[in-house]
Amino acid sequence: MTAAPTEEFATETVPARTRVELDEQQITDMGLLGPALLSGPANVIMQLSHPAVGYGVYESKVDSGNLYKHPVKRTRTTLTYLAVAATGGPELRRKYRQAVNRSHVQVRSVESSPVKYNAFDPKLQLWVAACLYRGWEDCVRIFGDEADLTEEAYRQGAVMGTTLQMPPEMWPATRADFEVYWNSVLDEMVIDDVIGSYLKSIVRLEFASPVLRVLMGRFSEILTIGFLPPEFREKIGFTQTTTDKLIFDLHNKILRGMVHVMPKSWRQFPFNLLLADLKWRMTTNRPLI
Repeated sequence: MTAAPTEEFATETVPARTRVELDEQQITDMGLLGPALLSGPANVIMQLSHPAVGYGVYESKVDSGNLYKHPVKRTRTTLTYLAVAATGGPELRRKYRQAVNRSHVQVRSVESSPVKYNAFDPKLQLWVAACLYRGWEDCVRIFGDEADLTEEAYRQGAVMGTTLQMPPEMWPATRADFEVYWNSVLDEMVIDDVIGSYLKSIVRLEFASPVLRVLMGRFSEILTIGFLPPEFREKIGFTQTTTDKLIFDLHNKILRGMVHVMPKSWRQFPFNLLLADLKWRMTTNRPLI
């Protein structure tokens, strides 16, 4: 898919009154499960499969958010955003959005960019939010209780985008509408060689230390490809072998059993720890991202 040129966006695209209402709304805890951390690389790949999002990250000059230069920091920032959007209060959401905005304002295409992009584009933020929500759904199916996948929980999922610059009316009204939107983007999506190679390097843990790649590379690849929906695997060129699927399913079956007997604080790790870290950063005037 060749992305259509995006408009120039200011640093705040949501009207002031709507922004106040969004910040003050009561958020029902979506019940983030710690094992969702394992699906993180797959979710990043889903997001970056959109050409405008992919090139926005690939060409970004924001070194502090570069996965290859600061993998731990980048991972912490992304997971903290999930925790803030899904379970954080108004003050946490407002402060974290402001911090993210300061990074996003630097992410926009230049004349030589293959596609036009702007990190404040609500359409691109809708796609990222949709990937985060779909990832949450998949993890609930694998590790949690499918009874939690309700229309109410789906509507709550809009916070993945409205916490930043996505106006609430852009979120598809129902889960059925979400499927129509999701499939329409996938049908048009074409991943070029540049972004395809970048996504494959993430699967191969090329951003990690050599020691970690040797110890965890193959297992990480099995998990990442397993968590990727089949349509993404096909577009990028990944194959899940029969053996890989057996390992993936057995791993998830064992972990699911463990999750169901864990204390709540254990099930929520590391998201609860990241929220505590964010509050500490706020009280000690440290950078939030």
